[in-house]
Amino acid sequence: MAMISSPPDRPLRDLRALTPARVGLGRAGASLPTEALLEFTLDHARARDAVHAVFEVLDLFAGLDDLGLKTSEVTSRATSRKDYLRRPDLGRLLDQASQQRLAGGRHAGPCQLAVVVGDGLSPSAVNAHAVELIRHLIPRLAAEGIKIEHAVVASGARVALGDEIGAALGARMIVMLIGERPGLSAPDSLGAYLTFAPEVGRTDAERNCVSNIHASGLGYDEAAFRIAWLVREGLSRETSGVTLKDESAGQMLLGIAAECGPA
Repeated sequence: MAMISSPPDRPLRDLRALTPARVGLGRAGASLPTEALLEFTLDHARARDAVHAVFEVLDLFAGLDDLGLKTSEVTSRATSRKDYLRRPDLGRLLDQASQQRLAGGRHAGPCQLAVVVGDGLSPSAVNAHAVELIRHLIPRLAAEGIKIEHAVVASGARVALGDEIGAALGARMIVMLIGERPGLSAPDSLGAYLTFAPEVGRTDAERNCVSNIHASGLGYDEAAFRIAWLVREGLSRETSGVTLKDESAGQMLLGIAAECGPA
């Protein structure tokens, strides 16, 4: 009987070129090769540095001001980075001074959309990407007749802090831009969390998320397209989370086809 040989495996070097995952590292005896071990150690250090990076509040204020946004600054009840990391609950609630500051701003009238820029678990991601993402988002929203009516820079922030901020501002929808937990291949990944009718006590099931926004992940323009689509549909359907499925990809493909014209 003739033997049928299986096709050869794809060379590991080709596979490594297609993914940031650690594959085909090889070995030296019972351990990793020195180069692979040093690369792992460096990436681990970068992830740790991202968690403890300085949150560049003044730079963010300057960038948001250049975009013409009215901006406020708030702080959570986490008084230090150590408290923030050990007590996630403190990062979900505003301190008293911030509550009073936002309460005064609510008298300006109802707010359709507010954006919160929070440090999260990677201030590095927010420092690097938040302003540029908003720069791309503003014209996308404008095309839908939607305006960012208030921007808030939040220190010591967890995702749920946006709920209290949105409620204090009377916002119909909140977009929370926040640094995601650093990974060994992406220490500066930004996430966007959208919640309709924000209020304290909302669950993650009531939010939509656009994640993995960074240089090697989701680009600013595509991320802005998805966020603007979710904002428009969320406001129109008066919902967010599991009841609002992200179908923006189909609309994006239609837009590309329209730009290309008939074959």
